[in-house]
Amino acid sequence: MSEENKTSAPATPEPSMAKASTGAPANAPAQELTVQDLGVLKTIIEVAQSRGAFKANELEAVGKTYSKLEAFLTSIQNQQVAKDPNAPAPATAPTTAPAPASEPIDPVTGEVK
Repeated sequence: MSEENKTSAPATPEPSMAKASTGAPANAPAQELTVQDLGVLKTIIEVAQSRGAFKANELEAVGKTYSKLEAFLTSIQNQQVAKDPNAPAPATAPTTAPAPASEPIDPVTGEVK
């Protein structure tokens, strides 16, 4: 009896973030993340937290990330005001107040039933 090598290469290669294809043509412009997008992310974190989307053991990481994001956005806003004091403050995404917990919310539309 001969011993066979029991290790084999995986059937499909593992995806790499650096080599991930977006499916966009090579000449298409790169997608950019803007300051307004970061403001929207800040609002998403606020709404998700108020709706209880995070587990207790996740709150520290979420809070630290939120604090970093808030500090970054504040520094950008301060830089913009320093350049042009007459410029309006950057707009952020509108916040919506979450419905009280006693009212059922439709999971598909997010509307109060």
